[in-house]
Order: sequence, then structure tokens, then C-alpha cells
Amino acid sequence: MRIALIHALKHSVAPIEAAFARLWPDAMLANLLDDSLSADLARAGALTPAMTERFLALSRYAVGCGADGILFTCSAFGPCIEACAEALAPLPVLKPNEAMIEEALEAGGARARIGLMATFAPTLASMPPEFAAVAPQATLVPCLVEGALAALDRGDATRHDQAAAAAATSVQDCDVIALTQFSLARAAPLVAQATGRPVLTTPDSAVRKLRRLLAA
Repeated sequence: MRIALIHALKHSVAPIEAAFARLWPDAMLANLLDDSLSADLARAGALTPAMTERFLALSRYAVGCGADGILFTCSAFGPCIEACAEALAPLPVLKPNEAMIEEALEAGGARARIGLMATFAPTLASMPPEFAAVAPQATLVPCLVEGALAALDRGDATRHDQAAAAAATSVQDCDVIALTQFSLARAAPLVAQATGRPVLTTPDSAVRKLRRLLAA
């Protein structure tokens, strides 16, 4: 199987490749990166039709390269990804967080209290509607890890992970903690240690779901 991985942040590449190496090593991966998308969203403050067209162009390129499935790895672009899924149906096209949302609800139940940790602020605006669509009774506790993404940009992964662990104490009363950025997955062990709560990561959840879909 050839899986196209479409990224809007360069830091997403390593975590998803590591997840595939552990959970689905036989999959063939094709990485497509346009990190100007995240920068443009941060400047604009909202998604635009032009961004949707760029996502459609990337997904069509992936199909042209023979992709059997597509996984997007940046969680702030939900409506753009939905447009791609509609245009390419029945090809499996996954949002970065949809599998993790499903696993969070399985772990905590429909009325779960879920800690929602992010390092990219727009994610905390785009994700609540995704949860509400499938579990309107769940309670989300947002947590922005200030400065973590900038630390990763500087190459300071240790500072990134420490910032995540420190911020996680604000969601330690939740049933489960969801790390919404692929790049945040590397901090999962420290977050779990700091909170004593179950921690889910987007890469692992996404690989598990995509493998199930394509096996079927």
C-alpha cells in the first residue's frame, strides 16, 4: 500500500514516519510538505478558499502518484481536508485527528472529559467542532503549550517536551489527554508521567485506523 502523507508543518514528518515504522512497517510512504500553509493560516487568522484549493491540488497530486490512501497531518485545516475527502471519495482520506477522537471517546465514553493539548493555536479553534459532531456531550479542556513550537523550530526538542509536560498539569483532572499536533507526540511519555492519565497521540491513532480501512 502507498500512503500519501500531506504536511503543513515540517515537524510532523518524523513522528508519523516513526508511527508507521512501529505499527505498519510494510506501508510505502510518500511525504508532501507545504509549510507555508501553516504560516499563511497564522497570518490570515482564518481558512480561505485559496487554502482549500491548495489542499485539493496536493491531494490530486498524491492520487496521481498512486496513493491508496491519504493522511493529512496538520489539525487546523479540517474544512479543507473535508473538501478533499469529498472530491476523492471513495479513496480513504483521513483528517489528522479523527482516529484519535474516536479512541479518546472509546477510552473515556461519550461524556468524557478530554484534555486537548496543542502547540499551534488555530488547532484549538478547529478541533472542538470535530468532537461536537460525534460526541456533543464530551467536555473539552483546551491547553495551549506556549512556546513549545517555537522551541522545536529552534531545534530545542528538550525544551518543547518539558513545556508540554509542565502545561499538562492543567488537564490532569481529565479522563484522557489528546495530543493534537503530530509534532507533540514526542512529548507523550513526559505528559503521561506528569499527569498519570492516559495519553493519545495523533500519529499512532491515525496509522491504526488507516491500516484497518485499507485492510477492509
